[in-house]
Amino acid sequence: MTCAGVFMISAPRLSKGYHGSAMEEDESELEPELAGLLRLFELTRIDDAHFEGDPGPGEGRLFGGMVAAQSVVAAGRTVESGQIHSLHAYFLRPGRHDVPLWFEVDRIRDGRTFTTRRVVARQGGEAIFNLSASFTQPEESIEHQDPAPEAPDPMDPSLMDWESMRALLHDNPKLAKIKSPIEVKVCDTETPGEPQPARRRVWMRPRGPIPDDPVLHAGVLVYASDRTFLGTAARPHNAWRDVVPASLDHAVWFHHPPRFDDWLLYASHSPVAHNARAIILGGLFTRAGVRVASVAQEGLIRLRSQKKPK
Repeated sequence: MTCAGVFMISAPRLSKGYHGSAMEEDESELEPELAGLLRLFELTRIDDAHFEGDPGPGEGRLFGGMVAAQSVVAAGRTVESGQIHSLHAYFLRPGRHDVPLWFEVDRIRDGRTFTTRRVVARQGGEAIFNLSASFTQPEESIEHQDPAPEAPDPMDPSLMDWESMRALLHDNPKLAKIKSPIEVKVCDTETPGEPQPARRRVWMRPRGPIPDDPVLHAGVLVYASDRTFLGTAARPHNAWRDVVPASLDHAVWFHHPPRFDDWLLYASHSPVAHNARAIILGGLFTRAGVRVASVAQEGLIRLRSQKKPK
C-alpha cells in the first residue's frame, strides 16, 4: 500500500535512460518540479525485460502515483506499436525513497490489435506494486459519452490551489509551500468542521509542456490520477485529520490517446465506504467536455485511533 499524499520533486540526480531522446528537448519552459518528474521517467534499461528507476527525493512513504507512472513507462517502452488503453494495478507494500526501483516487464501477448504487459515493481528484493496494462491500435466504431460535469473555469481567480487547501484542512501552513509537478485548482472547497458530499471536482494541468511522447503523456496522467482522489471518501465525515488513507488498487481506462497538454477536469465521487475501505470513481475531461479517461480506486481508510489488525 502507498500513501495517497504528495511530495515535492526537485531536479534529482538520475542515470541516463535508454529512451532519453524525448527529454533532450528544451526544458526552459518547464518548471523545476515537472522537469524533475520527467527525469524520473527516464528509466535505465538493463535488458529487454528489466528497468531500473530512481524513486526521487522525499520523506515518508513513496507516492503511489509515482510507482504506477514509472511502471506504465516501463511497460510502454517494450511496446512497438499501439497506445495504452487500460491499466489495472495493486499496491502491495509501501515504497521508499532511499532504494532504487526495479521493474520487471512480462511480455504477456503481442497481438494484431491488443498488446498486454505485466509489470512488477520491486524494492530491496520485495514486490511493492503489480500492474497489468493493455495497449491497442485505433479503430472506428460506435461512440457516445455522457455530458461532462459543470465546473467553473480553471482560470477563475476564486479557485484555491490544492496545496493551500491541504494546508487549511490539516492546519499545517508548511503544506502550502509544497509545489507539485501538477497544478491543481479546487472547485469544491472544504470547510473544517463541515461535512461535504462525497464528490469533488478539481482542474489539473502539468507545470509546462510534456514532450511529444505518448508514453510520457500516459505516465504523467497516471501520476496525476492518484492525486486528490482518495480524499473524496473523507469529505462526508470531516475526517481529514483523523484518517490514515492508503491506496489498495488503481485502474485507468483511456478512451482517447493520452494527451496532457492543457487543463483537465477531474471529477470524482465515492458511492460507498465500509469495513475500512472506500471505492472512488472518477473521470477526466478536457475543457471542451471530452472524457479522455475513467479512473477507479479502492482505498484503505483507517482512523488514527484504530490499531492495525495483527
